[in-house]
Amino acid sequence: MLNQTPWWKYLLLIVVIIPGLLYALPNLFGDDPGIQIRATRGYDLDPAIVEQIQNDLSGSQIDYKSIALTETGIEVRFNDTEQQLKSRNILQQTLGNRYTQALSLLPSTPSWLSQMQAKPMYLGLDLRGGVHFLMEVDTDSIFSRKTEELTNEIKSLLRKARARYKSVRDTNQGTLAVEFNSLDAKSSGLATIAENLPELERTFVEEENSLSVEYRLLDTEITSMSEFALDQNITALRNRIDELGVAEPLVQKQGDNRIVVQLPGVQDTARAKSILGRTATLEIKLVNESYNGPLTTSSVPAGSSLYEMRDGRQIVLKNPVIYSGENIIDAGASLDTQSGSPIVSITLDSRGASINQRVTGENIGRRMAVVYNEVRTETRFDDNGNPIVGADGQVIKDRQIIEEVITAPVIRDQLGKRFQIEGLDSTEEAKDLALLLRAGAFAAPIEIVEERTVGPSLGQENIRQGMRSVLIGMALVLAFMVFYYRKFGLIANVALVMNLVLLIAVLSVFQATLTLPGVAGIVLTVGMAVDANVLIFERIREELRNKTPPQQAIHRGYDQAFSTILDANITTLIAAVLLFNFGTGPIKGFAITLSIGILTSMFTAIILTRVVVNWLYGNKKLKALTV
Repeated sequence: MLNQTPWWKYLLLIVVIIPGLLYALPNLFGDDPGIQIRATRGYDLDPAIVEQIQNDLSGSQIDYKSIALTETGIEVRFNDTEQQLKSRNILQQTLGNRYTQALSLLPSTPSWLSQMQAKPMYLGLDLRGGVHFLMEVDTDSIFSRKTEELTNEIKSLLRKARARYKSVRDTNQGTLAVEFNSLDAKSSGLATIAENLPELERTFVEEENSLSVEYRLLDTEITSMSEFALDQNITALRNRIDELGVAEPLVQKQGDNRIVVQLPGVQDTARAKSILGRTATLEIKLVNESYNGPLTTSSVPAGSSLYEMRDGRQIVLKNPVIYSGENIIDAGASLDTQSGSPIVSITLDSRGASINQRVTGENIGRRMAVVYNEVRTETRFDDNGNPIVGADGQVIKDRQIIEEVITAPVIRDQLGKRFQIEGLDSTEEAKDLALLLRAGAFAAPIEIVEERTVGPSLGQENIRQGMRSVLIGMALVLAFMVFYYRKFGLIANVALVMNLVLLIAVLSVFQATLTLPGVAGIVLTVGMAVDANVLIFERIREELRNKTPPQQAIHRGYDQAFSTILDANITTLIAAVLLFNFGTGPIKGFAITLSIGILTSMFTAIILTRVVVNWLYGNKKLKALTV
């Protein structure tokens, strides 16, 4: 028989459709307004805290939906946002600074679906509401710090090579000027610098008898440093966003020195800004052991600065930075095998290891400090809560620099690629410090230059409008297919509905982010999904007009329309792939849903409808067939 379905096609439909229905199901349950609570350094979350929260909310007559202790913290769910906002103030008084709170929307997926890892697809900022930040990386500070490091490195190398020099200084024009005492010292010094600092190049070839030489960083090195700082800052931002409990944050580069951060579902903008606006770097410096004078800024000798330690004590450090956080490639918290006290194990890159080995070897018995630098930028507001704008049209911001010495241990032995930081108060502090060293600190200061908030009510309106467009478009297509193709139109409609289910299931499985352009892609997919069936049905009609027997007409209709369907969908898929590769965020969302829709529509139009048609007509002797 021509129109019999092989067993493997039935099996394929079962394998695809049942999981598709299952993984599309979580999108029907929506979200609950919620608060996520996490412990800060030195504190733990336990059932006693959950009980305390329950008592406080019940005592304040707050109607909450549920409270649960999860792996990532405590989740409190509410029936409406009004109760959510009231609870935030109550819990802030109860928990204080020991715990962090994040207002968010929590998926209300049933536990039996969650256990199967079935989750709803993520909604973008324009659908869910949230906050958008545009951040600018201060790349000038990278080169300034690098210039200072190179100045000290050149001096050390020349002393080691016994190439006597008069001065090594930064010209403040992007170059380093080195002046030697003699031509022999110059010859030896040039060879030493060329061998040990390949990232430097001479700006020009000076006269033969000149004792001065100028160097500059290679363009490739400048580009590499900028890219590294941007990548490192993105990594640090992602780690900080974890504290906010955001389901699907968007963190991506924009241009050479800017980063876009979108946090869908975040309702507490101030909290998000506090976490992301915390700009920090790490520096390793030597303690000035020779100074025993008064600890005041004015009395500290030249080449040193006064710092404050975490416990409030003051300490004098030498200004040159030995190496910074950009030289740390790994950090892990553990317990010392001998004392049982918490420690952080540090791993440096090759350059950092070389510097560390040399400096610690020369300073055994002295102390080395880990300095944490934080830059806080706050916008000035007037009495009405509006940002104050200066004469240049820019928003006025107050900039505060906080410098803190985390620890200053004594160097007991020559260190290399790996060493340990001791003197920490707890294992939690060690874990936090390890995270900070690994990716928590920014490679360069960062500043929020643009802030935009999308309210959840606007997001809900966008969702309603998007759903309305999908449903109206789908209803019109369904009505047209039934009117024009009758029974075959019903079969195509079943495929169309299943195509939409599979599209949503794929987006959910891969946890893709759905945005308004993505909704547009779904609407377009709904309209295009029946194209393949239209081609097949018209081909069957043509065969019937040519007096072909019905069973053979069905067989030819599917077989001969296949190549046309494949060609048409491949060309559209190519266009979607190009949109994804070369487009920006919104266009990428449109391209993703369009691409998935093309693939699912081909499956439902060619395989699903063929199986249904074969099931309805394949075992019958048809004298006539109406399409």
